[in-house]
Amino acid sequence: MTTAFAVAQTLTTSAPSHVAVGEQFRLSYTVNTQNVTDFRAGNIPSELEVLIGPNRSMQSSYQMINGHTSQSSSITYTYIVAATKGGTFTIPAAHVVVDGKKIASNSLTIKVSGSAGSGSRSSGGGEAEEMREMGSRISGSDLFIKVSANKKRVYEQEPILLTYKVYTLVQLSQLRGDMPDLKSFYTQEVDLPQQKSFSIETVNGRPYRTCTWSQYVMFPQTTGKLQIPAITFEGIVIQQNRSVDPFEAFFNGGSGYVEVKKKIEAPGIEIQVDPLPQRPASFSGGVGKFNISGQIDKTETKANDPITLRIIVSGTGNLKLIKQPVVTLPKDFDKYEPKVTDQTKLTTAGIEGSKIYDMLIVPRHQGQYDIPPVEFTYFDTTTKRYETVKTEAFHLDVAKGSGASSVSDFSNQEELEELNKDIRYIKTGDVDQHLTGDFFFASSAYWITIAALVLVFITLFVIFRQRAIDNANVTAMRGKKANKVATKRLKKAARLMTENKPGEFYDEVLRALWGYVGDKLNIPVAQLSHDNISSKLAERGVHQSIIDKFIGALDECEFERYAPGDPKGNMNKVYDKAMLAIEKIEEAMKKSSRASKAGNARYASLLLLFLLPLAAHAATKAAADSAYVNGNYQEAIKGYEALLKQGVSAEIYYNLGNAYYRTENITRAVLNYERALLLSPGDGDIRFNLQIARSKTIDKIVPESEMFFVTWYRSLVNIKSVDGWGRTALISLALVIVLFLVYLFSARVWMQKVGFFGGAALLLLFVLSNFFAWQQRQQLLYRQGAIVVAPSVTVKSTPAQNGTDLFILHEGTKVVITDGSMKNWREIRLADGKKGWIESKKIELI
Repeated sequence: MTTAFAVAQTLTTSAPSHVAVGEQFRLSYTVNTQNVTDFRAGNIPSELEVLIGPNRSMQSSYQMINGHTSQSSSITYTYIVAATKGGTFTIPAAHVVVDGKKIASNSLTIKVSGSAGSGSRSSGGGEAEEMREMGSRISGSDLFIKVSANKKRVYEQEPILLTYKVYTLVQLSQLRGDMPDLKSFYTQEVDLPQQKSFSIETVNGRPYRTCTWSQYVMFPQTTGKLQIPAITFEGIVIQQNRSVDPFEAFFNGGSGYVEVKKKIEAPGIEIQVDPLPQRPASFSGGVGKFNISGQIDKTETKANDPITLRIIVSGTGNLKLIKQPVVTLPKDFDKYEPKVTDQTKLTTAGIEGSKIYDMLIVPRHQGQYDIPPVEFTYFDTTTKRYETVKTEAFHLDVAKGSGASSVSDFSNQEELEELNKDIRYIKTGDVDQHLTGDFFFASSAYWITIAALVLVFITLFVIFRQRAIDNANVTAMRGKKANKVATKRLKKAARLMTENKPGEFYDEVLRALWGYVGDKLNIPVAQLSHDNISSKLAERGVHQSIIDKFIGALDECEFERYAPGDPKGNMNKVYDKAMLAIEKIEEAMKKSSRASKAGNARYASLLLLFLLPLAAHAATKAAADSAYVNGNYQEAIKGYEALLKQGVSAEIYYNLGNAYYRTENITRAVLNYERALLLSPGDGDIRFNLQIARSKTIDKIVPESEMFFVTWYRSLVNIKSVDGWGRTALISLALVIVLFLVYLFSARVWMQKVGFFGGAALLLLFVLSNFFAWQQRQQLLYRQGAIVVAPSVTVKSTPAQNGTDLFILHEGTKVVITDGSMKNWREIRLADGKKGWIESKKIELI
């Protein structure tokens, strides 16, 4: 029976991120299938000279377990490249075609240090830059591994950092070696980058390429002289096959080089482990540097109601091997098995972080109770003696309860609900970035926009006022309505022509022509004459040919009224001439008006263009988003942090917080969500993800109560960002202008009321928006919020190491800086009102 596994095809790239000038390195592309029909590498920069490649190699593996067979295969395309010039170079993505589908790799950035002169070495010292010929002997001085321990004499359980460092004069492409299972040590491997980066180190006058290949943190479980045995690593060395033309190998692939297997033995090392001094009865097994703190979810409760007591042990050392702290409770209390949360990480100094014990306790009777401090005794490797730390004591006021309850009633419903919650998705697409403190609100552009809106208001006020004056001028109104009156009379004349009433028709046409010119030129009826009309039209800029046509239309009407012939044909001719004359005068007299309007339109267009905000260039973040989507969260983190060096953005901080959350770095996730929230306080996605991240921090701090209207006011201010309120202010001002103009110039009372009260309300909104924007701006310019970034920190009563210990905070907790005047210390305040001093290096400003 065969089982097939569908695996998504990917093309991965491998090359060192830093090399020296003259150094040769291996550039490889691997696709996890053999169904490849085409491979095309990216355009490798000329400063990175391709010596050999691409060489194509295939690998397949089969595995059968209980009759089930699985198969995997891959193809690797390899180049040997030499760096010929210093600088930072990018190798674009390569592409392969798999089953008709084109797949791209990620691009690579390689930094080349040094210069061409430094890259050329004499024959006595150039071994690190040369590829050996096939069949050359690889001696123990050409390739070896050094083993070092940061301490060779330790106490039992004290962590040791063991480092395996490779030194090579040959082209080492692969190396594998595993630490054997050592019963005398509890061993954990440090997570190092899979992509190894070599540097140059001179040993005995020879320039070796060196790299820290692997590291282990080891906790000795027994005492005496303990031996870490030698480890045999299996390596693959690249050697050049000179029997093959490199150019042929480059264009056709094939055996431009050969892979030679080489075993390298890393020597063993001896560690002296001293026993701990006489152990006290309360010894927890902890060796290192630790502290302990306690939290309780409520101090007032009822009998039979559950209480959660949280004990946190933090520090650096053998945290995973410590015993659970012992909690002493009053006899009237029931205690249930605690929930243990491990928030530790492996570092080169040992295991660092916190272990959290959430314990459910139930008081069975009413009364006043005290829970004594919980003690934790450990061996301090710095002072070389046992130290005892303890939590604060807790006082409980238990009132009479309603009856007995069972442990099943005490399930934490919030935690059950959180199991179904996850952070919301990243924000895709390009974003606007700006420098910290660079806002549109209160900028020169903002004030110029307000000034422009005021100028528009004044301009429109003058225009509408002049229009109102014109409307009150009967003479001017007659001129404007002259065309409409004439058109109405000509329509009546057309009806009379249809009814074959020549006398009435000619009278109506003459009334239309004389009435039109009298209204248009404001000439009294008594003064209407051919000469008077001609002079007045000439003064208005009407061409003489058009004047002649109008006078001709009058004469034609008088003549045709009594002319013999076809009455119908005569009426048609007169009607057409009258219509044409009026149209020509209208066109002529509107030319200057049109020119004026065109100038006003150009002015308005320029004003609108002036008011339009300039679109800021937004650096693309598609590559970082793609890395996040594909689960390459570390790559996404690098991309987002690189983008933030160009300018801040709420969306990028939010995405960076998501990437840190996915890597379980809750502290950095909280920090970046908080920064995103500062820039965009009204974003629901940011608030939601921040709430989830905060729920995973250790310290549960209940904020001080405040008046409901203060909470409402804060919520109102935080609806929008600085520039969001600024834009609201500008829109409000524009609407105020419109509504006040309606109030001033509308002839209807209800519209005047709407204009007045609506304008007044929007004017208030304009003032409030500016005030809210100013408040948001002050919060960003003078930031006081910070996040604890150390695993745990003791808050002191004074800014000194010998100050009294007040309480302990853990990573991810938000504090407010109230005094930043001291160089290495900051006075902080918590949401519950507690105050104290903390080292500035233990917190990071939001």
